Amino acid sequence: MKVYNSYDEINHDLKVLKLQTNINREKIKREIHYIKEDLSPVSLAAGVATSIAKKAFILKAVSKLIGIQKAKIVNK
Repeated sequence: MKVYNSYDEINHDLKVLKLQTNINREKIKREIHYIKEDLSPVSLAAGVATSIAKKAFILKAVSKLIGIQKAKIVNK
């Protein structure tokens, strides 16, 4: 427990705590903004499209490396 020797010390600590509270509020606001951006329909669609493109590229590269070709159907 902190022992204060004057009202000035108390007021100083109260100001510091108030500033810390304001900083934390602003951090929360910023994080909420980022979350809203990440969950927007445009952002989600871009993420899905990017993921599909990456997987298609990797599949194509791997298939070329190991020599997999598309199966051809032969009509008899």
